[in-house]
Amino acid sequence: MAKNRSRSRIPVLAVLYIAIIVPIIPILMWSFSFRWTYPNLLPTWSPRAWDYVFSQSSIISAIGASIIVSTLVTGLTLIIGYPAAKALGTREFKGKTIVEIFILLPAIVPVISAVMGMQGIYLRIYLSDSLLGVVLAQTVFTLPYLILGLAAVFKNYNMEYEQVASTLGADRWRVLTQVTVPSIFPGLVVSCLFAFVVSWSQYLLTLMIGGAAVNTLPLELFALMTSQDYPVACAVSIIFILPVLILLGLTSKYLTTNGVAKGGINQI
Repeated sequence: MAKNRSRSRIPVLAVLYIAIIVPIIPILMWSFSFRWTYPNLLPTWSPRAWDYVFSQSSIISAIGASIIVSTLVTGLTLIIGYPAAKALGTREFKGKTIVEIFILLPAIVPVISAVMGMQGIYLRIYLSDSLLGVVLAQTVFTLPYLILGLAAVFKNYNMEYEQVASTLGADRWRVLTQVTVPSIFPGLVVSCLFAFVVSWSQYLLTLMIGGAAVNTLPLELFALMTSQDYPVACAVSIIFILPVLILLGLTSKYLTTNGVAKGGINQI
């Protein structure tokens, strides 16, 4: 049965990889071109775009800023969202649906409307035009994805494991690290991946809150697109897409239930 299931997944995975890779091929070709005019099927090849990208300090610093911001946002989102996700997934209480709706609001409300209100508040508390302000603002919009995704994982989580571990003498830290986290690890990885991707792709929020002080890769990419230098814009687009593809590749084994980390009670 396991072999049949693995074989049945192969066509699905093949279609998935094709759907991801095929749209990237023209962008990759553009990034190595000098010009690409109709009716030529292939462009005039040139490494000019990549030479330009790696020679521009603004682009290099934007890549570093995006990595720092997205990593900080993902970590902060996990710290704040984990307790809420566990409560929503493992407990029933009055008003739970209302709480879920409120948590989902940042993903529903138009970003421009929310940012205009946030900007006024940030100006008053001196968080505008700062890295901390951008991290806090983005965390608001990544929380719904992590909380609701992780809450769905906790709905299938058996709380008795933690009770047994506590009975065996484990403290809260050992219960968390050796029972809870190994049991929900695949869902935890996927939820953090969603948070990272949402933060990585934020443009308007970073522009309005960060101003000229925080220059991330989406801001650089938008500026290059408006300049109509398509080879350079496509080269930056490849760099923009690459971390997401790498993260998907590294975490792909956790995207199925077969990747559930083994351990838990027997580690106590």
